[in-house]
Amino acid sequence: MCTEIKKIVLFILILLIPTLLYPQEGKVLNRILKNGELRVGTSGTQPPFTMKSKDGQLMGYEIELAKLLTQAMDLNLKFVEKPFSELLPALEKGEIDMVMSGMTITAERNIKVTFAGPYIVSGKSILVKSKRLPALDEMSEINRSTITVVVLNGSTSKRFVEKLAPMVKLLTTNDYEAAVKMVLDDKVDVMIADYPICVLSILRHPEAGLATLEEPITIEPIGTALPPDAFQLNNLVSNYLNALQINGVLGNLETKWFENSSWLIRLP
Repeated sequence: MCTEIKKIVLFILILLIPTLLYPQEGKVLNRILKNGELRVGTSGTQPPFTMKSKDGQLMGYEIELAKLLTQAMDLNLKFVEKPFSELLPALEKGEIDMVMSGMTITAERNIKVTFAGPYIVSGKSILVKSKRLPALDEMSEINRSTITVVVLNGSTSKRFVEKLAPMVKLLTTNDYEAAVKMVLDDKVDVMIADYPICVLSILRHPEAGLATLEEPITIEPIGTALPPDAFQLNNLVSNYLNALQINGVLGNLETKWFENSSWLIRLP
């Protein structure tokens, strides 16, 4: 009899493990569904992932993707704009429900939050004046105390430079527009950023003599950051992303925002 009671108690404890380990499980998605609104954090300054048009409207790959997700989930969409470095802290504080802002999935970030995706793969590159590219096309050549590098604050580019080029003078900005301007004005030697952003900067300034590498020097998966205690929300978003991948929508979005430059005319 005692053995049977022990088995029953053990079975009940096993059933309770998810609740004991994740007491908030389900509450995030329940709140979102109850409010009928999904709050998506984005910087609005990371083209072509997220940016502003001439009339001040958000546009870009992840902006359009966020709209598709909320339509599929039958929710209202609310974008919350913050500098890139403030997005994950805002997610951890519960000020937003997810981050869609060209965010690389890394082990360090995954300790504090979860990720759905990736839905696209990017990689690091450099943006320089074309006359300097032959001398700075390797990180070992950039790693000199005479070189000044600018990166986005809070980005993986910052950690990338700190690890592989510790000798450089490292500057940070809160948006890429300011970083590109520093390259244009010869205030820095190099901007290190995601490859698509470097290519886009060249397209936006065709007369400036800018150059980047032919291929990115790293491989970085980009995904949606979600709260650590929101398994159901992560599962729902992941399922919708898989569906968008299967029916070709993600491929069409990638072509539209990363291969077709016709939308450049909409930028300031």
